[in-house]
Amino acid sequence: LPSLAVQRQIAAMLSALDDRIALLRETNATLEAIAQALFKSWFVDFDPVRAKAEGRQPEGMDAPTAALFPDSFEESELGLVPKGWAVKPVGDAVDCLGGGTPDTKEPSYWEPAEHCWTTPKDLSGLQSPVLLRTERQLSTLGLAKVSSGLLPAGTLLLSSRAPIGYLAIAQMPVAVNQGYIAIPRGGELSPLYMLFWCRQNMEGIKGRANGSTFMEISKKAFRPIPALVPNAEVLDAFANIADSLFERLIENERQAQTLTQLRDTLLPRLISGQLRLPEAEALVAAMG
Repeated sequence: LPSLAVQRQIAAMLSALDDRIALLRETNATLEAIAQALFKSWFVDFDPVRAKAEGRQPEGMDAPTAALFPDSFEESELGLVPKGWAVKPVGDAVDCLGGGTPDTKEPSYWEPAEHCWTTPKDLSGLQSPVLLRTERQLSTLGLAKVSSGLLPAGTLLLSSRAPIGYLAIAQMPVAVNQGYIAIPRGGELSPLYMLFWCRQNMEGIKGRANGSTFMEISKKAFRPIPALVPNAEVLDAFANIADSLFERLIENERQAQTLTQLRDTLLPRLISGQLRLPEAEALVAAMG
């Protein structure tokens, strides 16, 4: 064992790393809460529309943004919604895709490991709704066995069983197994909008699940759920704010995962004497 003095120095350095990781996670929780609160204000409580209907200027909003919102409501199957906004089955507003698992006993489907392939297990331990890596990868032969193929970076992943409700946006091209409803870019509603929409509507989503062994919501049951589709200008205004918040969140999560990996690598090497403290401190300093 290193001397007690060196042990204390090692503990102090690792504790400082822990503090940096904790701060990044706390910042991300705040960024996420801000974006979710904005979503709720605009698309659930309709605060800007209510303000305009009462002849008030919407709070915390400049005039050009306020002008994008209607000033009255109309009846819909979801109740009163802002005038001119559509209500349609969510499956008409976005693509809802599933995946599959190639034969795990066939090595040629898994080696060489070329393409990220995810199961809901990859989402179970995430601290932020961001998928940066997967436990397993497929070969090109294996990828050909997944009907939805390689989905682009930026795809929203919603676990549809065991359990229902994990959410993350993939930051790299990824294939999915059968435990997901995957929502790629290109629909009327962006994956980031849908992340907050799913959070807001999770009870209703789970309420449509069924199954004898475990509860599952199928794509067939998910697609008819009615979704509010605001006008494109309001969606763009939301994206301008939420995208920048989410970009910061992604960068923080990358940094937190790198620091976590560094901490977990350094500890055994420092304790065993394989790595000296000055060398470890230089590695940490290089991380910024």
